[in-house]
This record gives sequence, structure tokens and C-alpha cells, in this order.
Amino acid sequence: MGVTEFEVTEFKKAKAVYESRVDKTLQKNPERKAAFTTGGGIPLARLYDPESLEGHDYARDVGFPGEYPFTRGVQPTMYRGRFWTMRQYAGFATAEESNARYRYLLERGTTGLSVAFDLPTQIGYDTDHHMAAGECGKVGVAIDSLADMEILFDKIPLDRVSTSMTINAPAAVLLAMYICVGEKQGVRADMLSGTIQNDILKEYIARGTYIFPPHPSMRLITDIFDFCGREVPKWNTISISGYHIREAGSTAIQEVAFTLADGIAYAEAARKKGLDPDDFGERLSFFFNAHNDFLEEVAKFRAARRLWARIMKERFGATNPKAQMLRFHTQTAGCTLTAQQPENNIIRVTLQALAAVMGGTQSLHTNSMDEALALPTEKSVEIALRTQQVVAYESGVTSTVDPLAGSYVVEKLTDEIEAGAMEYIRKIDEMGGMLHAIEKGYPQKQIQDAAYDYQKSVESGDTAVVGVNRFQADEGTSHRKLLRVDSSVEQRQVEKLRKLRESRDNVAVKERLEGIRRGAKDEETNLMPLILDAVRVYATEGEICGVLREEFGEYVENIVL
Repeated sequence: MGVTEFEVTEFKKAKAVYESRVDKTLQKNPERKAAFTTGGGIPLARLYDPESLEGHDYARDVGFPGEYPFTRGVQPTMYRGRFWTMRQYAGFATAEESNARYRYLLERGTTGLSVAFDLPTQIGYDTDHHMAAGECGKVGVAIDSLADMEILFDKIPLDRVSTSMTINAPAAVLLAMYICVGEKQGVRADMLSGTIQNDILKEYIARGTYIFPPHPSMRLITDIFDFCGREVPKWNTISISGYHIREAGSTAIQEVAFTLADGIAYAEAARKKGLDPDDFGERLSFFFNAHNDFLEEVAKFRAARRLWARIMKERFGATNPKAQMLRFHTQTAGCTLTAQQPENNIIRVTLQALAAVMGGTQSLHTNSMDEALALPTEKSVEIALRTQQVVAYESGVTSTVDPLAGSYVVEKLTDEIEAGAMEYIRKIDEMGGMLHAIEKGYPQKQIQDAAYDYQKSVESGDTAVVGVNRFQADEGTSHRKLLRVDSSVEQRQVEKLRKLRESRDNVAVKERLEGIRRGAKDEETNLMPLILDAVRVYATEGEICGVLREEFGEYVENIVL
């Protein structure tokens, strides 16, 4: 229904009356002395109204759920059909202990698993390597070989559980192990569903668990795209991650911009390999952070979805609607958790989870209240899971699709975040793409500056953090029950690895590793089948990555100050 000239005139008159009343109110009661901006620094007007959306076109900019440009969601009925996948990111110590935690979570209603690997596993070292000393099982589960993966998923039916694995540089090896566990359970590869993060560009930008230089890393990623497109069609071959970019200190706009710029780089690499955007585009997934600023976060998710749809359609020529969709997992913001008054983290996580749901996430992990102090206990993990379940079943926000659509402020912020992100993408394009931008240190420097500005604002008190720089209280932590990984875990894992090497067919292992070496020398060879063959005979992750290190070399970070 259009707006008549009379209605516009009447609105302007009414607004003028309102503004005169505001002026009188301000004389008596001035506004707080604060910078009224989003958490990412977008200025906020006192009031948003129809004039805020001048030039806004519903069909072009908003549309209907499940239809291009997918601003309102990727499914026509969203959560009225089914809820998002409720994941809990978990993994610590040994495969046995992590398996027990996974089964505990599944019994309490988790609908998907998210595997956290320890640092040696993330950077391709076996537990007995000198570089792994002191790190076994500390920030995730230690996985050295298929034998560990078999224990990790013992009595967990892989044909009925969706698994997400936060692994990047050695993603091909861990995916091969997962496929082999499926084989041993009698589950064909084409029945497996889940995601590997497999996003190396954000490692160079923000996180640091890289192994190989960019070119061979991109080769491994596109080999996975190609292999899974043929053999594991339900698998999401990459989770292009803005989460760690935000954890490193970026703004919401930077999170969207650098994540989608990474996505463009992967799509270009896949197209160069001869893959069809309408095919590989269906299996691209994304991973975003849910931060504290509720309205900005809802708008961020909507803007990212709309911008990616336009990129896939206009830049890559994708005509398949599923290839235009931005499907994403969300994790609540670890960087917002405080060691002080950790119970406050339950409230933060609830708001962040609600923002993710109102923004249309397909999958969600909620952080536990004690994660700023230690690995989460079973009790705190259960509270985090119950947070999702209360939002899903009790809040009412899942009963209608995109409930904040049409909000003047949300639509305006959606437009502003999209425009700001697109400006960053244009600058990256001018540099020759994301790989060149990373080499120049551009995204790293932008994130560092944003993180520095935020920390200054916290220290000055301009940004309030309850329990830290406002409403502090003296409290001790000695009474808290915290989860600690026993130091004996490393000794036990090393012993397990020694026994494996003694009992396996080492001649077969050597042959398979030499096959990987030959394949690494030939750009036309897809390495995934060769890695699968090595994993099946219990070659370790460190042995496989060791061969690739020798052939590909190791990446040396370009320090940006």
C-alpha cells in the first residue's frame, strides 16, 4: 500500500511537533553523556521512523523468507518447520573423556556435535612431537590417528548425528578419519552430514593455527570441495568463519566484510579449478559470532545473508537459489565472557543466543558461564544448552519468521552494515583479492586498530562491562568447581600412540605416505583419496602433515604493527 502525499505531509507535521517536545524535555532532563552508537561504532539516531528508510524497496531489499535476496531467512517457514541445530562445542583430554561428554550432551537434547581439537591436533603434530609438549588435551581433544577417532565416536551413530569439526590446516586428514569411522559403522560417505571449518584464510588473518603457505592450503581446500561434491554430498565442505575475526577484535561490519571476502576467494579458487558455482555454492557454509549489541547483531546476520546472495548471483553467476543462500552456524561471543561475576555470562549468552535466533541462524552453540576461568563443567554446559531450549520452546520468538523485519532501526542498520561491508570488499578487490590483502596485512591491521579502540573504551569506562568496570564486587573463585585436565593425559596419549605404531602395518603406512608425497608434487592430483588410504592403515595425523610440510613448506606470518 503506497503512501499518499497527504499522509507524508501529516507525518512531517506530527514529527515537527514531537521534536519541539523533545527540545523542551532535553532542557529539563538532558540525555546521558554517552556516545550513542552500536557496539561496532555505527551512530544511532534518537528515533527511527519512515524517513529513515527513504528509498528502501521491500521487494529488492527485504523480500520473503526463503526467496532471493534471503534477507528474512533461507527457509520459507524458518523455525515453524524445525528449530536450528542445537550444538555444544566440546572436547578435552582424551577421546574417551570427550566421548563421554558427547553422550551426556546427546542425552540432554543436543541435536548436533561440535568437536574441539587440542592445539597439537590443530597444527598437525602428534602428541609425542616436541612441539606438542604440555598442550595435550588442554583446549580440545587429542586426535593422533583413526584409532582415537573411533573411540571419540564410539556408540554415536554417524548416520543420525550431524557433526561439526573445528579444524582448518589439517582438515583433510580429520575429515578422512571421520569418513573411515563411518565406514567401520557401516555408514556410507554419502550418508554423512556435518561440517569441517576448513577456513585457512581467517587463520592467517586472526587465529594463527596455520601450517602451509596460502597456495597449497587453497589447493587442499578445493580438493575437499571436489572430492565431497562427488563422494560426500551432504557434507558442508567449509565453514567460512567470521567468528574468530570478531574474537580478535573486529567490528560487526569488519566481521561481515572480511568473512565474505574470504568466501569470494574460496569461490574464485573453486571456479578456477573448474567447479560450478551452482554446485559448490550449495555446500558453502558460514560461521558468525553473536556479540552483545542485540540490534546490531540481528541486523548483521540479515545484512550478511543479503550481501552474499548478491555476490553469488551477480559476481559468480549462480542461478541455483541454494547456491545463493548464506547458511550459517553461530557461537556466542567468547570474548565477552568475564572471569569476574561469571554468572553474568549466563545473561550475556542468553541475549546473544536470542540475537542469533532473531537473525535466522541454522545452528547455534551457547558458551558456558565458566569458560573465562576454565573448560566448562557438565553443569555449566547443561545451563548453556538449556538456554537454547528455553529460547526455542518458551520465548515465542520462533513462532513467526523474522519477527524484527520492518523495524525502522533494524532495517536501517541492515542497510548500513551491508554498505559498510561492501566498501571494505571493494578495497580488498582493488588490492587484488583477499590473499594479496592478507600479504599486505590489511585486514590484520584493521582488526588490530578496532581491538585497540575497544580496549581503550573499556579502560576509560566509556564502554560499560558489568562486573568489570561497573558494579564490581569483591569475590573469590576458590569455591568454584572448575574442570582441569590432568597432566597424566599426555603420558597416556603418548603411550597409546607408541602401541599403535608397534601394532599397525608399518610397511603399508610407509607406502601410503609416499603416495601422498607423489600426489603433493602433482597439482592435478586430488589428495583426499590418498589421505583416506593412509588413514585407513592408521598413519597418524602428524605423519601425514609431516609429508605435506616437507613438500609444501610452512607459512611464516607477516607481522603487522
